[in-house]
Amino acid sequence: MLTEYHHLDTKGTGDPTRGLARSIHLFKLFRHEGTDPDRFYSYLAADVVRQISRFQDPRNALAVDIGGGPGYIAEELRAAGARCVVVDQSAEELRLHGRQPESAIQCDAQALGLHDGAAQIVCSSNMLEHTARWQRALAEMVRVLEPAAGLGYLTFGNWYSPWGGHETAPWHYLGGHAAADRYERRYGRRPKNEFGVSLYRLHVHEVVDWFRARDDVEIVWMAPRYWPDWLRWIAHIPGVREVGNWNTLIIFRRKPATPERPATPERTAIPADTGR
Repeated sequence: MLTEYHHLDTKGTGDPTRGLARSIHLFKLFRHEGTDPDRFYSYLAADVVRQISRFQDPRNALAVDIGGGPGYIAEELRAAGARCVVVDQSAEELRLHGRQPESAIQCDAQALGLHDGAAQIVCSSNMLEHTARWQRALAEMVRVLEPAAGLGYLTFGNWYSPWGGHETAPWHYLGGHAAADRYERRYGRRPKNEFGVSLYRLHVHEVVDWFRARDDVEIVWMAPRYWPDWLRWIAHIPGVREVGNWNTLIIFRRKPATPERPATPERTAIPADTGR
């Protein structure tokens, strides 16, 4: 059963927060993301916190937003009562759209400078497909999450979705490198999300298999991120979900340590920037 701590539009904007109306509103905002990024990313960040709040009360929680860039999600988490730090490798992303997060650490998602089990909420929104060694990034998310009581929120763009190639879509269906080359021919520059450089092929089944292979973590919710709850079934059908999910949401918890499964050793220092 879901416990909805904060499910209303707390800013009083009147924007839809549920069902098909929410999905339609998201896609309408996304169409203008390039010209009005603040409106799109602010709504998306509020949506993230609404989804987290269905499973976990964010009040007084320490939250870590991995790959959070200029801090849209962190801002919403603080408004909901959490203490939040943004972790991002890129100084440019931390200053995107003329913004800057209130509290940030610049380091690699694959080697977080945080203690084991330090955070009650660990969030990563659409960062994973930009990480070459995504398994290491996921392992770090699990490591810094507090066992039993903490909640992990993960979304990522799956490669075979219509937007899998990001700004090179839908030509990524003909190959990532070919799509990037076509983009350069058309616009005279390489795409920001360039296949093999800052964008990588990632499939839903790979991430689900990774979670299921671990005995210290459990998936508590999986769904297409942007679709209504009643279309959650799409995420549970192999093959169909690779295209139909568009963007995949996985909410998870870290299981308590046992004598057979001890906790991961702590990290005590923030590592140097090692590259993704």
